[in-house]
Amino acid sequence: MISQNDISHARILIVDDQPVNVELLEYLLNATGYKAVSSTTDPRVVAGWHAEHRYDLIILDLQMPGMSGFEVMEALKPLEPDGWLPILVVTAQPDHKMRAFESGARDFISKPFDPIETLMRIRNMLEMRLLHARERSYNARLEQTVRDRTAELQRFRSAMDATADAIFLLDTESAEVVDVNEGACRMLAYPRAEMLGQSASRLGLGTPDALRKQAERMADYAAAVGPARAPELAELELMRRDLIAVPVELYWQLLQRPGQPSVMLGVARDISERRQAEELLQRMAHYDSLTGLPNRTLFFKTLGDVIALAQDKAWRIAVLVVGLDRFKSINDSLGTGRGDDLLRQFSNRLVQCVRIRDTAGRLGGDEFALILTMNRDQQDAVNAANEVRDALRQPFELDGQQAVLSASIGIAMYPDDATDPETLVKYADTAMSRAKQAGRDGYRFFTAGMNVQVLARLDMELALRRAFDNDELRLHYQPKVNLHTGAIAGVESLLRWQRPGFGLIYPAEFVPVLEDTGLVVRVGNWIIDAACKQIAAWLGDGTGPVRVAVNVASRQFVEGDLEQEVRDALARHQVPPELLELELTETALMSNADRTITVLKNLKAIGVKAAIDDFGTGYSSLAYLQRFPIDKLKIDIAFVREITTNPNDAAIALAIISMAHSLKLQVIAEGVESRAQLEYLRRSRCDEIQGYFFSRPLPPEELGQLVRSARSLPPAPGEASQAAQTLLIVDEDVNVLSSLHRLFRRDGYQILTAATPTEAFELLALHPVQVIVCDQRLPVMSGTEFLSKVKEIYPETIRIILSGYTGLEAVLDSINRGAIYRFYTKPWDDTQLRDNIRLAFHHYWLMHGSGKLAGEPGEDATALQPAVQEVK
Repeated sequence: MISQNDISHARILIVDDQPVNVELLEYLLNATGYKAVSSTTDPRVVAGWHAEHRYDLIILDLQMPGMSGFEVMEALKPLEPDGWLPILVVTAQPDHKMRAFESGARDFISKPFDPIETLMRIRNMLEMRLLHARERSYNARLEQTVRDRTAELQRFRSAMDATADAIFLLDTESAEVVDVNEGACRMLAYPRAEMLGQSASRLGLGTPDALRKQAERMADYAAAVGPARAPELAELELMRRDLIAVPVELYWQLLQRPGQPSVMLGVARDISERRQAEELLQRMAHYDSLTGLPNRTLFFKTLGDVIALAQDKAWRIAVLVVGLDRFKSINDSLGTGRGDDLLRQFSNRLVQCVRIRDTAGRLGGDEFALILTMNRDQQDAVNAANEVRDALRQPFELDGQQAVLSASIGIAMYPDDATDPETLVKYADTAMSRAKQAGRDGYRFFTAGMNVQVLARLDMELALRRAFDNDELRLHYQPKVNLHTGAIAGVESLLRWQRPGFGLIYPAEFVPVLEDTGLVVRVGNWIIDAACKQIAAWLGDGTGPVRVAVNVASRQFVEGDLEQEVRDALARHQVPPELLELELTETALMSNADRTITVLKNLKAIGVKAAIDDFGTGYSSLAYLQRFPIDKLKIDIAFVREITTNPNDAAIALAIISMAHSLKLQVIAEGVESRAQLEYLRRSRCDEIQGYFFSRPLPPEELGQLVRSARSLPPAPGEASQAAQTLLIVDEDVNVLSSLHRLFRRDGYQILTAATPTEAFELLALHPVQVIVCDQRLPVMSGTEFLSKVKEIYPETIRIILSGYTGLEAVLDSINRGAIYRFYTKPWDDTQLRDNIRLAFHHYWLMHGSGKLAGEPGEDATALQPAVQEVK
């Protein structure tokens, strides 16, 4: 770590033939606190002075009479054998900068001098130089230490090579290998020379921290009790040169001699054969020898582990017990050999029926079992049972003879039926017996309630088929709002089902049934007709023209005649085609691309618009996207929900907006529920939004009233009414917020305050902010984590940590990555902090202003520090 004292006392030499430049730089450096500044106007003395004084930084002018800056650098190169010249060149000619770098210079400043830039570059150069010097000194000491220790360890080598075990000697501080014997080289297939200097972690001996702690523990034990009676034993896997793991028993001892560095001695013995024998015994104890599936013991253990995980994840689990019907008669008639072959073939088919995360096992005899993890209802268990039954449909080939089987399946659910493995399997086995009693080749749930749910799904399917005839389907409409004008730009039609006895049912409950049964095409055609009918009704009742978007499923392109359905509906209700818009998912576009393109082109020719719904969640190709006659892209709610707090979501949304506009497409964001989301999207040039912030989906009558009321979005915050400088202060301490607010308000800033990152993200979305001052300790996330996210979403902001927390590692890492501009500590000096914040605003406008002078209208309203002003 380079301290401020190190930087202040760094040796600096200024070389310039113009005395006025030398005086200016000397004044700037002395005023800033540098203590060892020298200067000369004669470039010929530089090499000799550097050989004597070893300057940490030489500020060198390139254009000088008698000896140019390039010649000075050539004279300095022999004095820096590692090629690291501490040269900061000064030039007014841009074409000389590249040549200066090639000659060995590390950085440059331009004439005339910018004081802030000059001081920043000088400080950065000094930090690099001092770190470089410290690294060289450390490497030299380390090399000497290694040489000394290696000389001593040579005396042990002959004894080490005499044993067949692998012996490793490690430096306890660095955890690097200082010596090995021939046994270690044979075990890990390394030449001795390549083993030396290797880190212990690379060979699998342990992490440096763990080895250092082990050495400290052994040293403490030896100091308190005396040398240990036996070495410490551990089992681990070493890594060979060919990346094959070698299991070993490893004995550790600590070698200590007075006045000498301690060494860890490790003796490793290969236990591969023992491990293989243990694994074989383990497999024999846990896997069925006939089918290779987990046996009853392992199945119950796995089920217990899955239940423990399900408790944390709020999963549901289905246990299926599968009993083969009439297996005993087949086994008796064909013989046990063919019966075993049939069980093996069935187990192979059973494994193919389950997903990777599910488990199949053999409970014994002709009974098998499955563990299924599920996110929704028991329909997944029904599907799995049907797949198992289908797998048995094909005959089994048994030495030229064929056998046909069926299966009875029982299903028990966690946590509905039971919460322990034994009871779940017992209940599933009971349900399997009931399935056999009911006539075989079927499945049963353990509880009557679950059977009722399965029947309820069948009942819903029948009810949906009747819904068309009984006029039970409804359309609600959610407004889309133009972000440029604030007015309603159209609506999206959303399907609802007014089911008798159940009330209004939302699509999530019944659309999966529509898709599974193929009713989705019929419903889709009904939606198009109902939407056109409603457009005509609004035109007739004085509401006026309202553009309506309808969702189109991929099966409507494949199985139906979508183009004709649209044309017929438009003609039937005499609706202008430009008032109808089709919304398609990326999956629907790609399922039959050529046909989809043809249909959309034909409809676009008559005026019907098309949009891609849930954009970014599918798998469409950008090359295909250009081929589709699309007018709009719709950003999925998944990217809008956390758009003001999640840099990834913000980046995706901005990328979609930019790409869409480059393709001359409009962009709609759905799911906008807050003012912060609205303003962020408005500032990001999104065209339209829809969501609960403006309106929930409404029945046709209420939507008509809303359109006639001419309600619109609130206007964007007027930038002209805001101060040119906006400062955001984030600190969970209310007293700190109040103190900083009083301190900075005298400088004319617009000051925003937030106690949490959530509040801060909302304010950033609502207001243009130039400078952020943030505490390191915040709820939910640290200040550096918060500012790292801010950097990704609002990269132009100046981000500052002001904290009493002195854990600098994370802060310095964030500074190095550019997430933080500066780090100041609490308690603060009011005058110094105000000056630093003014400099931060000044830096912002230098980077993002239009180039006007500081203080002019609409530009930087700050002032530089007095010392810097005098230099300028």
